[in-house]
Amino acid sequence: MRYEGQIYRPPGEWRSYLLQCTVGCTHNKCTFCGMYKPKKFHIRPMKEIIEDIAMARAYYGAENVDKVFLCDGDAIVMRQEQLLQILEALYAAFPNLRQVTTYAGTRSTMTKSPEQLKELRQAGLTRAYLGVETGWDELLEKVHKGVTSAQMIEATDRIKEAGIDLWLTVILGLAGPGEPAKKHIEETIKVLNRMQANHVSCLSYMPEPNSPMYQDVREGRFQLITPRQALEETRALVEGLNYGPFHFTSNHASNYLPLKGTLPDDREKFLAMIDSALGGKSRIRSEHSRAL
Repeated sequence: MRYEGQIYRPPGEWRSYLLQCTVGCTHNKCTFCGMYKPKKFHIRPMKEIIEDIAMARAYYGAENVDKVFLCDGDAIVMRQEQLLQILEALYAAFPNLRQVTTYAGTRSTMTKSPEQLKELRQAGLTRAYLGVETGWDELLEKVHKGVTSAQMIEATDRIKEAGIDLWLTVILGLAGPGEPAKKHIEETIKVLNRMQANHVSCLSYMPEPNSPMYQDVREGRFQLITPRQALEETRALVEGLNYGPFHFTSNHASNYLPLKGTLPDDREKFLAMIDSALGGKSRIRSEHSRAL
């Protein structure tokens, strides 16, 4: 397949055909993220995208693709007619296709009306991944997220009302240790409980060389949390999320203790696993394993 630059996808999309529709991220100012910093955002020519779908059909076989992820960081920002054309081409090329997903930035999502989002769902856009990172507005501003918690809530409400499956991600350790960590988790719990997504995933902050926060870590302006503090943040989230049932994961490569299941059903099991790790009775991932 033809790709411009390094390609990123959610962990759950490891079996998906990755179709690059846009290059980079429309915002690309988050201080913690280095994924798209070398790229200048642009939308690929539709002719190339349609050609790529034909190439994928020839390479994989028409019957062998059932999941597609639209790259890069903000494919949902494309013009409505472009997205509809892509969805039509994908479902025509792959008769067993059952899932088409994309990253959905808050501001990009808000360029679509509720009616347009419903139209995309009817055309086969099944899931949107939205990075919440934190529910604390002060921290959102500090990391240059470019949106407020209220705006994120509005975007997620629109996605859910359209019938699109919503997957949210938050970042453990984004505030550093101490009182900021406590505020980060408290406010994130409030926002997640308000959003009530079908899926919530936790990642742990790890400095990326292309990001401004990487320099802050290297020069001592930002302190990373310890493994114990990461477990404590995870525990607080598991305890504090009070809706459900929903799919909860903390099994990204960056996390110290892999968790995957359903809340509230698996709450006590998760808490027991975390407490065992906090008490030194079970092992956590090594730093080397987290770096893979």
